Amino acid sequence: MAWSWRYETGNGKPLDDEEMPGELFTSRGDAETWLGENWQDLAEAGAAQVTLLEDDRTVYTMSLEEPE
Repeated sequence: MAWSWRYETGNGKPLDDEEMPGELFTSRGDAETWLGENWQDLAEAGAAQVTLLEDDRTVYTMSLEEPE
């Protein structure tokens, strides 16, 4: 199993993979820890939300926008 993040606009359209990191993780925990450390950089690069994938299966989608 491989875990990864798909980077998306606010309406769920995937962003260009060439501009975003293509990290693969061996566990969900590793993927979530990485996101916790890098979410602000991803948001600054244009990602409004991310979707966690286990291979090709969608696990969940999460906003990268700071709460108001």
